[in-house]
Amino acid sequence: MGDHDHTAPLPDVVLRVKTLESLLVEKKLVDPEALDALIDLYENQIGPKNGARVVARAWVDPEFKAWLLKDATGAVASFGFASDKGKTLVAVENTPKVHNLVVCTLCSCYPWATLGLPPVWYKSAPYRARAAKEPRSVLHEFGTELDDDVEIRIWDSNAEVRYFVLPERPEGTEGLSEEELVELVTRDAMLGVSKVSAPKGRDA
Repeated sequence: MGDHDHTAPLPDVVLRVKTLESLLVEKKLVDPEALDALIDLYENQIGPKNGARVVARAWVDPEFKAWLLKDATGAVASFGFASDKGKTLVAVENTPKVHNLVVCTLCSCYPWATLGLPPVWYKSAPYRARAAKEPRSVLHEFGTELDDDVEIRIWDSNAEVRYFVLPERPEGTEGLSEEELVELVTRDAMLGVSKVSAPKGRDA
């Protein structure tokens, strides 16, 4: 599945992109290390940091959290991020008894402005097919184990509505500043495939 399944065939568009990338590198028109650094910047740093700032603010500001859960489109727009034009954004909250998981079963609709570039596994056919049918197994493959009494809710993004998860704030982070909390929040946690962990030495 996604990064975990190296046997699934690549979609045609991915093959075309990889072929084009190989040609550009072969002709020395693109530095592969620079390209990798640029992709990492947008996939793992700039993009997800937008969402992480939203999550951290919700953890420290109850009024903002209430606004986010009622009107995520407006709450996120208050940060000045470029919006996914014409799309409604919905935030769903993880609690000790409810765990939310985001998928797009038909294609790969995704809140780009909030989370950056979608990960490869999110767009893969195995994830899209299995997340809604066997979410516990999928979560297990990502290393996320939930108690049997935790309800898993599946949110299917589409052309009009995009979802992202407000993760639980980990215990042991009460003394951290908002900026320190931002550094804990990952893209995967905002999609629901993982949880946010406290820094080492601060776990409950």
